[in-house]
Amino acid sequence: MAREIERKFLVSGNFKPFSQEQTRITQGYISSNPEHTVRVRIKGDKGYITIKGIVSASGTSRYEWEKEIPVDEVEELLKICEPGIIDKTRYLVNVGKHTYEVDEFYGENKGLVIAEIELSSEDEDFEKPSWLGEEVTGNLKYYNSMLIKNPFTTWK
Repeated sequence: MAREIERKFLVSGNFKPFSQEQTRITQGYISSNPEHTVRVRIKGDKGYITIKGIVSASGTSRYEWEKEIPVDEVEELLKICEPGIIDKTRYLVNVGKHTYEVDEFYGENKGLVIAEIELSSEDEDFEKPSWLGEEVTGNLKYYNSMLIKNPFTTWK
């Protein structure tokens, strides 16, 4: 079973000068149920379907399965997704021996920037760059599957 271990942070500074790569991502959710999330995504010129399981008590790990599928199949599946689309640019930023995935959101989530780091264990040490802000690991409102239901621009 594939297990994803990651921590999530808000971004409070300028990370873009340190970015090595950027890719536009559009995604929708066939199921946003936290116990079994099913997502379809177009990332650059590739398509994917991903199934994620329930998050651990710490909020840092969960089951994840992903398979590349043709973009035209993702476009068809997006038509039957739950309401709401995630539109973002993902920047890859190397810091020490890790790579942060920094997502800058658009549309109804404009203004939100989140950094995620994948780890090999829940207690693995990692460098925190100066542009990294508050940790939001385990805070469900920052999950993409929740941002389609309660977009960032509607908060407060």
